[in-house]
This record gives sequence, structure tokens and C-alpha cells, in this order.
Amino acid sequence: MQLEEQMIDWRRDFHRFPEQGFLEIRTASIVASILEPLGFDLQLGKEVMKEDECMGKPDAAKTKAHVTWAIENGAVERFLPYFEEGFTGIVATLDTKRPGPTVTFRVDMDALPILEADTADHTPASFGFRSTADGSMHACGHDAHTSIGLGLATLLAEKQEELNGVIKLIFQPAEEGTRGAKAMARAGVVDDTDYFIASHIGTGVPQHHFVAANNGFLATTKLNISFTGKAAHAGGEPEAGKNALLAAASAALNMHAICRHSGGDSRINVGELHAGSGRNIIPNHATLVAETRGETSDVNNYMKEQVENIVKGAAQMYGIDYSIETAGEAVSCKCSDDLAKRLADIAKHHAFIQHVDVTSEANAGSEDATYFLEAVQQRGGQATYCIFGTELAAGHHHECFDINEDALLPAAEILFAAAKELSRTE
Repeated sequence: MQLEEQMIDWRRDFHRFPEQGFLEIRTASIVASILEPLGFDLQLGKEVMKEDECMGKPDAAKTKAHVTWAIENGAVERFLPYFEEGFTGIVATLDTKRPGPTVTFRVDMDALPILEADTADHTPASFGFRSTADGSMHACGHDAHTSIGLGLATLLAEKQEELNGVIKLIFQPAEEGTRGAKAMARAGVVDDTDYFIASHIGTGVPQHHFVAANNGFLATTKLNISFTGKAAHAGGEPEAGKNALLAAASAALNMHAICRHSGGDSRINVGELHAGSGRNIIPNHATLVAETRGETSDVNNYMKEQVENIVKGAAQMYGIDYSIETAGEAVSCKCSDDLAKRLADIAKHHAFIQHVDVTSEANAGSEDATYFLEAVQQRGGQATYCIFGTELAAGHHHECFDINEDALLPAAEILFAAAKELSRTE
């Protein structure tokens, strides 16, 4: 089978069997089973993830139930011991045994909690690779990213005589919600890296276009906030209750009134509020799901601190207890200019690419690959985050999301060309 066909097959398989963050057990097992015979040295699961830095990880019961699903749907059981607790990261290393730098590439693997469209005009539905896991969907292109990573691995293995130094591939779990990269970065997987490239497909960049450095990512913190009060009969003795719902409502309103910061753009959103148990009962529990964002990490930290102060004040006002859990986080980071210029020049020479931007400042939400960029740059290396343009059937995180698969092979070929160029020793 030609590599392009193989990459499309991989992508459609991953699309049919999407797995959300820290549950990429089937996906990771298949990725490992493909990488191993290509000659990569593999580090799996807890070997490449710092356990106490995992954020928003599903509990043991949910993870165990998903292992059963993964086995029923084609997981490679030989690799399950590494991933069955939900530590699903992979680092694959190819050591050429020749002098040269360490070049590292990162792709992500997780899906989103979205029910995929089932209409005739939705290509995955009409071609038979719509999600089989209702409520989970690859609606951001991570199925394509995993396929691109495997395509790159194939090229590296087949043409390793053209390379020098060490080439590493990171297959990262739980990018959605910015939950997985920190655990891998803190485990030191890029501490030896001289050049680091993360990549994404789409994000509004047109087909045949390439962005070598996306600098538009906002720092962010995802917060799960709980209030615990005291229930009481709303008619018989309301004064005996402690109203968690009102504390949560007060906090939500005041969070959206946080004074903005002169240091850069900021965001705040309360996306969910759940409270109470009945019409005539003083609510004794409430939860908020919220996020802050900032143009810089300092601005985001300011927003987060203000949220914490507001939550504390609301709890005190109603005489109740509270807790705040960080369920995801990402820092701000700027790409390395020299590496971006080199990558842009490499992409210009590929026949698929018709337009190249060295940098883009367009806001693209948040991305926890910034933990890798930051770690590499702090140790004197260079790092960038590039975008491969593609036609989209609908926007990212939409039930009708789909990509143009023509972009898969060119992406892998450009990344291979980057590995070859960056590993040169002269």
C-alpha cells in the first residue's frame, strides 16, 4: 500500500474509534504497534508522564470501563499494560548513531465530547467512518495529526540514512482542555531537544497554505469550582440553610465583571453551573465550570487570582465551603524566529504548498504544546508551532467537522524534510 493510502486508512480508523483525553488506550496501543517494527525505541505511559501533573484525568472506574471498550474495538492487547491506567503518552526515538542534534516532533491523539453528525452530506457518515462512540468525535483533526505522525515515522525509518543525530516523536494525550502536555514536559521528554516542532491541521488556514510559526495562543486555566452549603426546607426553616446556588451565581456574575489588565487581552467564561436538588430545598451544592485566558501567562495568572478571590468571597458571604480544581492549563509562548524561517523555507519547496507565512499572530485559542516550547527554549533550544492549511467541512469543534485528506501526506513529507535539514551537522 502506498503511504498516502495508508495514512488515509489510519486517519479514518482513528476517526471511527475516537477516544477522549487520557482514554486514548486503543489509539496509543495501535500507534505503539506500528512504531515498534519501524525500529523506534519506545517509552510508554508512566515512563513519559509525571503522574501528579496530569490535569482533569478521568477516575479509575471510567478508565477501567474504557479499557473494556478499547479491547472490544481492536486495541493491541500486548501494549495495554502501559496504557490501562490512562497514562497514554508515547515517545518514540530514532537514534541514527551519527553526530547531530536532537529534533523532536509532537502530535496529539485525543477526541472531543461531541455527537458527530449523521447526515448524507457528512463525508465520514457517507463513507462509513463516522464515530462509533456516540458522544465522542474527532472534531479538531487529531485523528489526522496521529496519522501524520505515523506517516512521518514511516519516512524517518525508510530514509534514516539521510538523517543525523536523534529524532524523537511525541504522541500526546489530552490536548483538549490543555491537560496532557504539562505532564510530559515535566517528565523531561524534551529536555534533550535542540529543535522542537508541534503542528496542527486547519485552524482557518486555507488549503495549500502553510504557517511556520503560530504565535496567537493564549495562556489559559480551566477551573472546576465546587460550593458546599447546607440543605434546609425552603418553606419551613430557610434560615437554617446555607445556599450554595446563590454563592455560585454571585461568583459567576462577579467573575464576568473582573477588571481587565493593561498587559494584554484577557478572557473569562463560566460555561456551566449545576446546583440544587429540588424546588423547595435550599441548595447545598453547586458546581461551576469556568476558564480564564490571557495574552500572556502574567495576564492569565491575574485573571485566575481574581477568580479565586471572588470564589472565596462568595463562599464567605453565604457561609459555605468551596474548592477549586485546576482541570487544565497552558502557558503563553512565542515561537523561535530562526527555526520558523528555516521551516518556512523548507515548506516553500514542496509542490503542495502555494503560499507560506513565516509567522501569524492570529488568535487561535489555547494550546498546551506551549509547555514543550517553553521547556525547549529555556534550555537554549529552538521551538515552533506550525499550521498545515486544509479545506474544512465545518469549523473546529463542530459536529460536521471534516478535513481534506489531500493535506496528510504533504504534511508528513514537509516534517520529514525538516528533520533532514535540521539534523545536518555541517
